Amino acid sequence: MSKEGVTPENLREDPKETIFAKIIAGQIPSKKVYEDDHVFAFHDISPAAPVHILVLPKKPLGGIGEASDDDEQSLGRVMIAASKIAKQEGFADDGYRLVINQGKHGQQSVHYLHVHIIGGKQLSWPPGCQ
Repeated sequence: MSKEGVTPENLREDPKETIFAKIIAGQIPSKKVYEDDHVFAFHDISPAAPVHILVLPKKPLGGIGEASDDDEQSLGRVMIAASKIAKQEGFADDGYRLVINQGKHGQQSVHYLHVHIIGGKQLSWPPGCQ
């Protein structure tokens, strides 16, 4: 089953032209929870759990499958920011899940690397396998 928005066209879109690039640029409003020089994070508009925050590098990157050694610092900063956000928002102690969707089968609907922080309830295992 594919979620809405997962299309070949979306996955070919230039990351610099995506909705996420426009959110980071302030052209589209969001419920921001964190921002620094390298990372931007906001609440997902279609949450899958009580806590559902997206964490993005400000450096445009289409997905984890397009990452190279040059992206090492940017990716590390996203992961550190996710930990900071969990503490800042008060759900770190209970636990949470970090998810990166890649490509059609991974249900990536926006061609811009983003990490989902999902929590606020007991999550099941394995995730997304049916």
